[in-house]
Formats: sequence, structure tokens, C-alpha cells
Amino acid sequence: MPQSPLARQIVHPSRRAAAGLLAALGLSLGTACGQTHDPARHASMPAADDGRIEVIFPPVLRAHTLANMRAHLAVLGRIQLALSQSDLDLAVDLAEKQLGMSSLSLHGSHEVSRFMPPAMRESGTAMHRSASQFAVVVKDASATGDLKPALAALGRLTQTCVACHAAFRLR
Repeated sequence: MPQSPLARQIVHPSRRAAAGLLAALGLSLGTACGQTHDPARHASMPAADDGRIEVIFPPVLRAHTLANMRAHLAVLGRIQLALSQSDLDLAVDLAEKQLGMSSLSLHGSHEVSRFMPPAMRESGTAMHRSASQFAVVVKDASATGDLKPALAALGRLTQTCVACHAAFRLR
């Protein structure tokens, strides 16, 4: 079944983001996933063979990790809402305390990271670091009034999530 133009627009940016993050980590998407990207596979590919690296977690830790990731997504939504309402202090607070480097103990990252392959660990660290960088950029925006750098930093933060989800799958 051929892909629609909309499906191609949705799939390709995430694969590019994954490739970009993995390249920054010194890997390629093909190397990390054990294959090269073939857009034709997406239309009929079963979920169990989607090209991502499967990472096996103990069941309780898997549930905890998936809940954390859903919470991260909710925080990204709250950050976007705060930015839309010009509540930059709230955006900074959410980014640093819920997603940034200072949030690592909140998420039990030390326990979870033991089950991650190195590239996934580095991807997670890149997300937390990106959130802290976003918080700094938003603080600057509160002084300058220019939100464009903050929006760009939010895009980079979001792409770290997209790249990891495009490269890895929990089981």
C-alpha cells in the first residue's frame, strides 16, 4: 500500500530527527536500528518489526518508564501553554524541574538507565540536557522579549524525544 503525502510528512521528520541525534552521538540510524531506512516499509510494517531497537525492561520498570515518558509529553504541553500565555517563569520552572538535568532523581533515572543500551542512555541525557538549555534560553527571552530563540530551543528539545522514540522501543 503506497504512503499518502501526509504519512510521508509525518514519518520522515522523526526519522531525520533520530538520525540527527544518533549522528551527534556518533551513530547512524541504520547502524543503531540494524538497517537502512526504507519508506515503503512503513505502510505495511507490523508493529513488532518497525525497525527500532527493542530494549527489554523488567515489567514494573517498563510501566514506570512509559508513565514517565507520558508525563514528559504532558509537561511539554504545559510548557507550550505557558509560552502562549507569556508565563515564561512557569515555562522555565517546568522545563528545569520536570525535564531538565535537575529532574533526574525525580524520574529514577539511575535505576532505569541500567537497562538501556548506551545510545539510549545518551539519548535520554541529551533530552534532559536540552530541557535545561531550553530553560536558560527562556530566561534570556524574559529579558529580551524575543521568543524566537525559546521556540527554536523547544523544537530542539522535542526533537530529542522524537529521535529516541524513532530509534528505540521498550518491551
